[in-house]
Amino acid sequence: MSPKIPAVIVSLSRAVVGLLFACHGAASLFGVLGGAAGKGGTVAFGVWPGWWAALIQFVGGLLVLVGFATRPVALVCSGSMAFAYFTVHQPMALWPLENGGVSSALYCWFFLLIAVIGPGRYALDTWLGAEKRQYARANSRALPSM
Repeated sequence: MSPKIPAVIVSLSRAVVGLLFACHGAASLFGVLGGAAGKGGTVAFGVWPGWWAALIQFVGGLLVLVGFATRPVALVCSGSMAFAYFTVHQPMALWPLENGGVSSALYCWFFLLIAVIGPGRYALDTWLGAEKRQYARANSRALPSM
């Protein structure tokens, strides 16, 4: 297998999940793609937690899609999905299949994975050098000083 394939898969997976997440936010904020909760409407401005969750989904999804500030944004997105799961879904039943929280759980874990492994080769962070600088700092700390 070519060593480029994993880099492409990580970047492509990040972009697809970012796009899907942004679509959830756009639906709630702008009433597109079926609207908030699939009912055609929007979430009222500033309402906690719905409007703020939609804002995180839209902005965070777009940033993850293009791979800009990916690690901290993915961590915020992961946390918002953990919050959604434990406050909305988990009180109804233990398992995600029973409580309708499969999407929240999957988004939470996938964004945590992105926060840990980074955006991949094909991302604005990589092209702008943010990831390279971060790896250089991490490696310089790991080397013993003489």
